[in-house]
Amino acid sequence: MNWADLWAALALVLILEGLIPFASPGGYRNMVQQMAAMPEKTLRSVGLVLIFCGLVLLLLVRG
Repeated sequence: MNWADLWAALALVLILEGLIPFASPGGYRNMVQQMAAMPEKTLRSVGLVLIFCGLVLLLLVRG
């Protein structure tokens, strides 16, 4: 892996993160409000699942 791959991956994350509020700002606001009401344990669990899914996807793509 080189630095260009890392920067490209970070750029893609920013693009994907920006798509939801750009496409549906009201829905994004509602989602953030619902997340703010969730217990920390639930948010941590969701984060862990997302990390795991990302790692599996990365292994499948990059082998």
